[in-house]
Amino acid sequence: MEASMSYKIVVDSCGELTEEMKKDGHFENVALTLYVDEYPIVDDETFDQADFLKRVAASPNCPKSACPSPDTYKRAFESGEEHLYAVTLSAELSGSYNSALVGKNLFLEEHPDKKVHIFNSRSASVGQTLVALKIQECEEAGMEFEEVVETVEKFILEKGTWFVLESLEALRKNGRLSTMKAFLATALKIKPVMCGTQEGTIEPVAQVRGINKALVRMVEVAAEKTLNAENKILGIAHCNCPERAQMVKDALISRMKVKDVIILDTRGVSSLYASDGGIIIAV
Repeated sequence: MEASMSYKIVVDSCGELTEEMKKDGHFENVALTLYVDEYPIVDDETFDQADFLKRVAASPNCPKSACPSPDTYKRAFESGEEHLYAVTLSAELSGSYNSALVGKNLFLEEHPDKKVHIFNSRSASVGQTLVALKIQECEEAGMEFEEVVETVEKFILEKGTWFVLESLEALRKNGRLSTMKAFLATALKIKPVMCGTQEGTIEPVAQVRGINKALVRMVEVAAEKTLNAENKILGIAHCNCPERAQMVKDALISRMKVKDVIILDTRGVSSLYASDGGIIIAV
């Protein structure tokens, strides 16, 4: 069945777009703004990861992020499509979801005939990418708007997100690691394997000595927890460590057969949290 309605998928810039998505025309990133001390960095196509990581390393303070304004979301919805969707990073981690809801309401006041849904990805980074691709798959299959929303909300609850970070400083300084106090007390070489919960919060699933062992443990946990992998896309995002991403990919696909694999370099917000050397997987 052909996709009958025009549609657009707006993804906040914590969610990376593949090159195909950038060229596709149905996707748009709306930028968060990052601040290293007082220096503003817009997380759009001008984002320079190497420069950002250098500034972060030189600063004693944790970088901060500011979510897109409601007006930014409203403007993104004003391009004429009938079905409009936004995918934001977890509402537990950012104000982006609430900002998008306000933007939706402002837009609907002027365009009450349009259909708009804001998805709280309950995830981040490549987890959002997978949600955006799922919306497209549903739209291209010719689903009704309400059916798309129902299918994708179910997909969000079933999707897993895991990550291993080289450094926990950004999460610690940003107060995102309330459950991590015990972990942070351990020796420096201990690397926690973290997962996103169904509620969209972050919790530790294992602690392992050394980054490579942590990556292996993450792969084991992800392979064990993922059901019906053959129907799913495996998404991997890495912060400045393509070899590590490739290693994780090889390890995962030796354990489970997946429909497709996408590997992306982290944009600004994900780079802020992942820090140099971090790996995020979603499936």
